[in-house]
Amino acid sequence: MSLKEFKSNEVFTNTMKLHPTCNFVIYDTKVIYNNVPHQSGARNDLVRNVSSSKGYISLYEYNIDRPEDISDDRIIGRAGSYATVSSSETGGGDPLTILLDNGRIYPWISKDSARSTFKTVFGFQSGDESTWNNEFIYGDVLVGTYPLQAAISREYITSSFVSTAPTFYNPHYVALRSKLDYYSVMSRHYKVNSIYGNKDTQTLNLISIPSIFYGTQIKPGTLSLKWYVSGSLQGELQDISQNGELIQVGPVGSTGSGSVAGVALYNDGVLLLTGAWDLNPTSFILDGAGQRPSWIHYGVGANDSVTPTPSASFTMDFKGTNETQVLTMFTHAKSGEVNYSTNPTFLKYGQDSTFYTSSAIYEENSELELKNIASSSYSDYSASFERQVYVSRIGVYDKNKNLIAVATLSNPVLKKEAENISFKLKLDI
Repeated sequence: MSLKEFKSNEVFTNTMKLHPTCNFVIYDTKVIYNNVPHQSGARNDLVRNVSSSKGYISLYEYNIDRPEDISDDRIIGRAGSYATVSSSETGGGDPLTILLDNGRIYPWISKDSARSTFKTVFGFQSGDESTWNNEFIYGDVLVGTYPLQAAISREYITSSFVSTAPTFYNPHYVALRSKLDYYSVMSRHYKVNSIYGNKDTQTLNLISIPSIFYGTQIKPGTLSLKWYVSGSLQGELQDISQNGELIQVGPVGSTGSGSVAGVALYNDGVLLLTGAWDLNPTSFILDGAGQRPSWIHYGVGANDSVTPTPSASFTMDFKGTNETQVLTMFTHAKSGEVNYSTNPTFLKYGQDSTFYTSSAIYEENSELELKNIASSSYSDYSASFERQVYVSRIGVYDKNKNLIAVATLSNPVLKKEAENISFKLKLDI
């Protein structure tokens, strides 16, 4: 084995920026993500264990096609759905609980002196540790559930914030107020209170997009929101100025064409729509009885517990931004190097590799002959011996010579004695 140290100009890191496309179709309380159909598994009707009809995706895609039926019981701490067992059933002591294990993997933590816990354990959410201290004994196992799932959601806000009555406010909107004013340097339409209206008193349409769909940022200039009635396009919003303004661009000459119907918070995955003009004179069941289509009703039925008229449908398109750090390494097999293999076929067949062995000595045969694999251009003629090896794997070691990575070539590369070959290794980190 030949060990060579990487030089400073042979290792470097760069950032690869990708812009994956996202498409959502919203219709009759269903959300379809990237046209992914319903997929049934061999052991579960939902192969990913998340509802595709609601536009959910599974984080990490754990528990793929895991069955829902109960397979066995496990004694654990309180953190899910349990059946209580008595102390006699557990051999004495405090009563424990049993989780009915459905055959799926799940995260777990054992209660010990390190005081580790899940963030969602009741009591820690409010800063009160009494629940963790009193309801668990040392040795109990706290568990969570997989899969973790995410989907876009919509919130129709009629009373967002009333300054004279602090008890009447929408917490999601209030959490965004300072962020909206912060983004106002990009456009005055972001400001909470401006010449375009006061968002504290306006009816708002808040659409939340989890970051798993877009990465670090929604790419400016790629947003497109379309509203259809009975399959006919009523309006389309685009951020054509790339400053967060969602401008109605179609249909050409439609009511509100050229107006700003809301803003997009690119880094936060939030769309805030305020456009209240009628896109169609016909009334439909949207967020209430007899409402005309407008942008404050866009996306109705998207995980908002509202069942609108089936005539309304919507699409949302955008590109995300994913930044991946890529480690690139160059290693070289120079002339006269990398000319030996530990593969048994490198030696002529039938030789005894051991020269002498005893209880005190083990000596290998120093006269072993290598197999000549050099090809000849003529039949019935053996070419002169030449050291040749096939490079199939490259190992990467740390400074203590511990193997930390292995690069496997898709096809072994022939390395001849007089050749110089360079290999380029890439690793996403």
